[in-house]
Amino acid sequence: MSINYIATSKLPTPWGVFEMHGFEDTESGKEHVALTLGQFAPDQAILGRIHSECLTGDALFSLRCDCGFQLQTAMQTIAEQGQGFILYLRQEGRGIGLLNKIRAYELQDGGANTVEANERLGFEADMRKYDMIVPMLEKIGVNQVRLMTNNPRKVAAMQQAGIKVEERVPLQVGKNRYNEQYLKTKSTQLGHMMSEHHFVDDAAE
Repeated sequence: MSINYIATSKLPTPWGVFEMHGFEDTESGKEHVALTLGQFAPDQAILGRIHSECLTGDALFSLRCDCGFQLQTAMQTIAEQGQGFILYLRQEGRGIGLLNKIRAYELQDGGANTVEANERLGFEADMRKYDMIVPMLEKIGVNQVRLMTNNPRKVAAMQQAGIKVEERVPLQVGKNRYNEQYLKTKSTQLGHMMSEHHFVDDAAE
């Protein structure tokens, strides 16, 4: 995998003005983005999130998952603290792509859970890779993190990249009647660290 840094620009958002850093994977042609806010000191644990692309949740306001809620909450939290980063990785549908994700949704409409649907289509439950985070983190100057995630695989990815994870910050938002089963599956079958008591900002009840 070869990740090239391309350019940096301002990104005004409802929560603050972030810096947007563009990267290209020259092997796959995929484009990834790092958002940063504030200045980072080398010996400081920076609040941040690894976020995999979810067109349906991030851009189309889907209630079938918690992705869009997590992205917005992460951006708002970083803005409130005045410092942090988000690595936005183009890995739609846990790595199976948008059209296969829609096929998986069709199977879920018929009663399958998110893991069963992926496996019926011939995929692993989670096919995401995190190799690209190494050059991205090097570019933005992060080597210690307070990681906003419920996913132990992301904590492991940071550690394998040589990044010290000082703290895992739970990010449990967006639970609603359309994604209750999805969240349960993430907890019971994918090992996500979630507690019913820690969910906030429930949506569309």
